[in-house]
Amino acid sequence: MSTVAAARTPELDVHESRDARRARLSAGALLVALGAILAILSTRTAGATAYALSGYFDAVQLPTVTVPAGPTVIACAVLVIASGIVFLAGRLPAGARTAAAVVGGIAVVLGFITWAVAGSQLPFQVSNQFAGTIALATPLVLGALCGVLCENAGVVNVAIEGQFLVAAFTAAVVGSVTGSTTAALFAAVLAGVLMGAMLAVFSIKYLVDQVVLGVVINLFASGLTGFLFDQLVQPNSGDLNSSPLLEPIAIPGLSAIPFLGPILFNQTILFYLAVLSVAFVSWLLYRTRWGLRVRSVGEHPEAADTVGVSVRGMRWQAVLLGGAFAGLGGAFFTIGSTGAFIKDITVGNGFIALAALIMGRWNPVRAALMAVFFGFVTQLASQLQSLGTPMPSQLLLMLPYLATVIAVAGLIGRSRGPAADGVPFVK
Repeated sequence: MSTVAAARTPELDVHESRDARRARLSAGALLVALGAILAILSTRTAGATAYALSGYFDAVQLPTVTVPAGPTVIACAVLVIASGIVFLAGRLPAGARTAAAVVGGIAVVLGFITWAVAGSQLPFQVSNQFAGTIALATPLVLGALCGVLCENAGVVNVAIEGQFLVAAFTAAVVGSVTGSTTAALFAAVLAGVLMGAMLAVFSIKYLVDQVVLGVVINLFASGLTGFLFDQLVQPNSGDLNSSPLLEPIAIPGLSAIPFLGPILFNQTILFYLAVLSVAFVSWLLYRTRWGLRVRSVGEHPEAADTVGVSVRGMRWQAVLLGGAFAGLGGAFFTIGSTGAFIKDITVGNGFIALAALIMGRWNPVRAALMAVFFGFVTQLASQLQSLGTPMPSQLLLMLPYLATVIAVAGLIGRSRGPAADGVPFVK
């Protein structure tokens, strides 16, 4: 009887949605196109490419790996095209496409670097590449987490740049006055929270258009910090603009691991906080009652209100908590890198964090990975400038933004944020 019933049970046919199919085909076409470009570049590649696995001052010197440039580039082109074909083929397990994406991405990067550095007298410093990626990605990760919290609660936060800027200024001044990086960090967090409160007041209480409000807050932050810098800080730069820097914290044992140790386990407190924050926000949003309420007011605030959830209260909490992360990210630009503030020191990193948030589909882990991706490409462009690559310097400066646009258009596809994101709640 059971055999007959099993024989009559219809097999479920899993259909692909239109958006998923479009994203899959776009990713496949993009990978095939990148592979074709690498194949063309391989015909103009001569000599060898050297990869230095250790920095000049590392305690343990790992060997330098030298590869023939032309064959390596063509091999990478073949792998990228094969990865694209996997995406274009239908009815394959999701795991196969994930593996193809990883292989294709690594092959694109390796092939591009091999072509760009071929014949150079200097090796490509792999350890410097990853160390620079960590440094550039740290504030972006924290800014993206700020946006994740705000937008999952239904508040569009275009003001991350302004939060970064005010926090960086505050950290520099407080650090200079007190001589304490701890005090500077707490002051930066407070500044980020206060800027978040400004966003919350006008967007949640007074129902101001949130995108316009974010732009206004960014302009306000730029004008305020610029005015205070000109009138107070610059004339007294020795007392108000010479903050101590955060010292690297070496994790015993792990920091001594060759290659990975100095990169991952000998960093400032901001890097460790950024890593822990990704795990904390993921747990908070998806494993706690508070996170469920935050997501409910971002998806359907009217339904949340009918079951007794305070929509405005939850949005206030999410925006203020997000401001704390933005404050930590802003502190990186002064006490985490230079120790001094200059006008508009954040140079648009708040908007990059916003792009990472969207590329990561409003998920903290994915948003952090997209922030690391942008940091990697930015550091790569910086390194290639010093190695005499055949690429024009203007194109190298555009490379991080070009890579972001390609990733959003080709690999990420259309994404949908929380349904009530940016929609004011009127009870």
